[in-house]
Amino acid sequence: MKGLLLLCLLPLLGGQRSSSCPHRCSCYGSQVDCSSRSLTSSSLPTSFPAGTTSLRLHSNRLTSLPNGLLDDLTSLSSVSLQGNPWECDCGVLYLRAWLLRQPAALKPHLGVNCSSPPGLRGRLVVYLTEEEVLESCRYWYCDLSMASQACLVLFVLVQAALLVVLIVFLRRFERLSHEARRTREESFPAGESPEENEYAPLKDSRH
Repeated sequence: MKGLLLLCLLPLLGGQRSSSCPHRCSCYGSQVDCSSRSLTSSSLPTSFPAGTTSLRLHSNRLTSLPNGLLDDLTSLSSVSLQGNPWECDCGVLYLRAWLLRQPAALKPHLGVNCSSPPGLRGRLVVYLTEEEVLESCRYWYCDLSMASQACLVLFVLVQAALLVVLIVFLRRFERLSHEARRTREESFPAGESPEENEYAPLKDSRH
C-alpha cells in the first residue's frame, strides 16, 4: 500500500514528468526540455506532446528541422532554438517558414543563425530571402549532378575495359584453337584423316 502511494506521489515530487515525454528529453508539466543533449536532425524526437507550451531545443547539433515537426504545437508560448549549427540550404526552408508564421512576441528567431554555407554564415534564418536559400540549393544540386556524372563516366569506362578484355580473350582463344587444329592436321600424313588414323591400330590387329 505504501509503495502504491509513493507511485502516486512521484509525479508531484518529480515535477510532473509527462509519460509521453520524448526520448532523451525532460518534461515537466507542459514544458519540454531537449536542450544540450547533442541531438542531431536525425536523432531529434519525431513528435512532442500536443499541449507543449515551452520547448527548449537550444545548444544541440541540429542543422535542420523535419517538415511539420512543430506544426501541431499550437499552445507554444516559448521556444529556444539558438546554439545550433543551422545549414541554410534547402533543408532550412521549413524552419524559415515556421519562424515567419510565429508572433513577434514569441521571438523564436533569436539566435537562430546560419552556420553554412559560407556566404550566409551568421545571417538570421528568418530574414533570409527565398532566392538566397534556393541559390544555395542550386549549388548543392550541381555538386550532386557532377558527382552522378562522374560515377556514370566511371561506370562506362569500367564496362568498356571489361569489353576490351573479353574481346582480347576471345581472339586469343580463337588463335589458340586455329593453332591446335593446324598442329593436329600437320601431325598426320597427307591424305589421311585424323579419324582414319585413329582406327588404324584396330585394322592392323584384325590382320
